[in-house]
Amino acid sequence: MSGENPRHVRTLFISDVHLGSRIAKTDFLLDFLREFEAETIYLVGDIVDGWRLRRSWHWPQSHNDVVQKLLRKGRKGARIVYVAGNHDEFLRGFQGVHFGGVEVVDDAIHETADGRRYLVIHGDQFDTIVHNVRWLAYLGDKAYDLAIIVNRVVGRFRRTFGMPYWSFSSWAKVTVKRAVNFISAFQTVVAEQARNRDVHGVICGHIHHAAIEDIGGIHYINTGDWVESCTAVVENFDGSMELLRWTQAPVAKRSKPERYVPVVIEGGAAAA
Repeated sequence: MSGENPRHVRTLFISDVHLGSRIAKTDFLLDFLREFEAETIYLVGDIVDGWRLRRSWHWPQSHNDVVQKLLRKGRKGARIVYVAGNHDEFLRGFQGVHFGGVEVVDDAIHETADGRRYLVIHGDQFDTIVHNVRWLAYLGDKAYDLAIIVNRVVGRFRRTFGMPYWSFSSWAKVTVKRAVNFISAFQTVVAEQARNRDVHGVICGHIHHAAIEDIGGIHYINTGDWVESCTAVVENFDGSMELLRWTQAPVAKRSKPERYVPVVIEGGAAAA
């Protein structure tokens, strides 16, 4: 895609890019950002991976290009709100501060064009692993890096033999989290927090599992990630939400984005 005629949307939600890590798919994200213009951009946590940068410095030009691309969108008039996550938790000491036009917050309330209110939060606040057993969180983080590498090998093998795509890394992460009774409760806990805040829905990241679901009358939206699934959420000018995936074709050959799931939330209801 050329980026000469970008798609204009009201709001763009991106999370879990993990700049500073070797697994970040920055080329795909740059391609995506070229094709979308938004009035407001929410960076829903873990955009920069401070955990990995503390272990070893990795910041290639493509990672800097993502930062510069976002800053350019801000200079062109887009409002950019950075919701801090656990990997970029160092930003939580700067809530309310603006860096180059980027506003840093711990969470935010977003109102859609049709009047619905969403809590925008990374989600690690409800992860008992991160907050109660921090060493296990770091261990799981390293294990996920290894799973991504294994996933690439498995993917090449399956393509060679004409087998459908299957994500080993997604399976591994879900399995590990369930083993410590986490992921099965995460969505419910986040939805309950949204209910306590008296909003219609919640938009989060953190668990690298993109989804749009109705949970007890709360619209739960998870933006996914940019280390494997390459997903983002857009709000259209009528207030409807779309979850998009940017990995179905090589970047240079893509003609249009594919929806991650054929679900669009319109008028306060989820319609398949």
